[in-house]
Amino acid sequence: MQLSPMNNLSNVVERFHIQGTVADILPLGSGLINDTYQVTTRESEAPEYVLQRINHAIFQDVEMLQANIEAVTRHIRRKLAEQGADDIDRRVLTFIDADNGKTYWFDGTNYWRVMLFIPRAKTYETVNPEYSYDAGVAFGNFQRMLADIPDKLGETIPNFHNMEFRLQQLREAVAADAAGRVGSVQYYLDELERRADAMCRAERLYREGKLPKRICHCDTKVNNMMFDENGQVLCVIDLDTVMPNFIFSDFGDFLRTAANTGAEDDQDLDHVSFNMDIFRAFTQGYLEAARSFLLPVEIEGLPYAAALFPYMQCVRFLADYINGDTYYKIQYPEHNLVRTRAQFKLLHSVEAHTAEMRAFIAG
Repeated sequence: MQLSPMNNLSNVVERFHIQGTVADILPLGSGLINDTYQVTTRESEAPEYVLQRINHAIFQDVEMLQANIEAVTRHIRRKLAEQGADDIDRRVLTFIDADNGKTYWFDGTNYWRVMLFIPRAKTYETVNPEYSYDAGVAFGNFQRMLADIPDKLGETIPNFHNMEFRLQQLREAVAADAAGRVGSVQYYLDELERRADAMCRAERLYREGKLPKRICHCDTKVNNMMFDENGQVLCVIDLDTVMPNFIFSDFGDFLRTAANTGAEDDQDLDHVSFNMDIFRAFTQGYLEAARSFLLPVEIEGLPYAAALFPYMQCVRFLADYINGDTYYKIQYPEHNLVRTRAQFKLLHSVEAHTAEMRAFIAG
């Protein structure tokens, strides 16, 4: 997307109740969803800010999106204050009100929001046992602090991690066979269907009243944490996908990428396996932070969660391949099939480690 000229962005920022005078607005980070800018101010005592254009093609209900984020940040801020935490403005995101009294502004075409820039903080892209342990603690704490939130949050992306819904999409793709590819992928279809009943376990337990939905982050990556200058986790960021879900989402989604020894679209399947060192580090941190509020059914289901997410992504990539590559961007004609094979190989490796995972959790 072409970057907006600074004078246009300045007009947007002026709609928000910031302190100081805008000096410069420059692109920030490399996010794939929203356009993000750092706003510097002329006055030394004034804070800096982050300006974001919200991608409302993905997050179609911006009012709900911001209401979710406001409820979550308000609750975390209250919890931190009760704990006597210092430097609270660096430990939870702070959103700035606009002229319309909301934490977003619609300019007639785009939705915008402004938040305080967290000084002396950084993110890491590195995935190793140390940062995986930190991630486990951070996301476990995030869920724990929100376990008693009084607000009712909405689904910012409906059915985002609903396995029954994703299988329905695959079956509809097979029935239509729009690109004439079903015959060439029957092996994977058979293997996925063979596991389908087991992989829809969470939805069944929820309907039976045995498994709760909690407030989850739903995009658990190492780079969605901010660290301070001493390497300590400050806060969890990127709150757009925060919504009610099973805790399996935050657990399994992190491991799908972090514990994969290969790439998501690795053409050499010998590179792809499940890294148990990452699993142990993340699980140790997560359970240290979250065990106090988790039910036995949730703890026992963590190995299931580790398998669920490569399975789910395999289903999604295969459905897109069968549909003729209409959703995910591809770099070559068989790209979605290569992704499918890599995720299926990862699933196989997770399954091979299931007994070891159970033993570690039982500890």
